[in-house]
Amino acid sequence: MSQKTEHTFVALLEKHQNIVHKICRLYTNDQAAHNDLFQEITIQLWKAYPKFRGDAKFSTWMYRVALNTAITLYRKSKRKIKTQEFENVAFKIKAEEYDDTTEKQLSVMYAAIKELNDIDKALVFLYLEDKNYSEISDTLGISEVNARVKMNRIKKKLRSILNP
Repeated sequence: MSQKTEHTFVALLEKHQNIVHKICRLYTNDQAAHNDLFQEITIQLWKAYPKFRGDAKFSTWMYRVALNTAITLYRKSKRKIKTQEFENVAFKIKAEEYDDTTEKQLSVMYAAIKELNDIDKALVFLYLEDKNYSEISDTLGISEVNARVKMNRIKKKLRSILNP
């Protein structure tokens, strides 16, 4: 890949890295696993970037790759996420320090969301990111009607988890 392509990718990743951090928080339980998953998602994004056609917004494409990577790795090993080495990449990404204290108010909600299955977690995540049902359906590869129905069921389920 050209250096220009690499710089464009790094700039886009730095701009949208909070998406990856939020996904990592949903699918991991500690900082080490969070860091490993962040690295693995970054690798998968880099590998998939040449196929990014620009049909969707970069952030929508990034959600899809990141969620698919997280779900795949989570399903492979429910407790520990394995990463692969990626030594031939010369770019460095300035990762923001992930500050857990800023999200302590959300810890109860995250705990409830973690009780959901993988697809429901992804749907809630996109909903909380203020994505409309059209974007959610495109990202998850389901129909818009299915996304709406699933979201209503998830809301009821979360209410029952939070208010037993």
